[in-house]
Amino acid sequence: MTEKEKMLSGALYNAGDLELVWERDRAKALCEKLNVLPSGDGPARERVLSQLFGHTGGNIVVNSVFWCDYGYNIRVGDNFYVNHNCVILDCMPVTFGDNVMIGPNCGFYTASHPMDAERRRAGWEYAAPITVGSDVWFGGGVTVLPGVTIGDGAVIGTRAVVTKDVPAYTIVGGIPAKTIRKRFPDETIDALLALKWWDWPEEKIAENIGAIQNGRIDKLKSI
Repeated sequence: MTEKEKMLSGALYNAGDLELVWERDRAKALCEKLNVLPSGDGPARERVLSQLFGHTGGNIVVNSVFWCDYGYNIRVGDNFYVNHNCVILDCMPVTFGDNVMIGPNCGFYTASHPMDAERRRAGWEYAAPITVGSDVWFGGGVTVLPGVTIGDGAVIGTRAVVTKDVPAYTIVGGIPAKTIRKRFPDETIDALLALKWWDWPEEKIAENIGAIQNGRIDKLKSI
């Protein structure tokens, strides 16, 4: 296996491999290009993001300053908004659903290192993917660690350090992040997940957004 194949499989790999160094340099060059573009030039910024990310949906806003490791492991859905100073270390896939909002100074880190100092000095790393569902909001200063899955409709409080999976429609906060409360009763959460409303046409979402946000299944129109 190549070092890149090892990286993408979750095995130990050497980050000093020339192929990986070249790919990181390419990603940094695109990040630098993005970071100097005018904030108001949305089309130009989206063109750079389409070159950098593995997949982009529609209506993507990533504010400067933004950094990532490889870029091609980042996949984002529609209506993706990132505030300033975001870092995504995408040694493994980092996947975001639709309607995700990320506050300033957030970090998503798939990368990790051996506890053994000798192997760290030798450049060995390993990684685990991060998966974020749809309609998720991250407050400012949130850190998401390797291997975490965050369910649809979750809210992550400011400065939280997310070390474990977050269930759908749950509010978490703290260091490490812990459940504060569920947004809705279990039966309402199950109904919202079954609807997969984020896949609806935009006009249908707009017509029902108030009911969705408040968990009022009985108020949904045209379903």
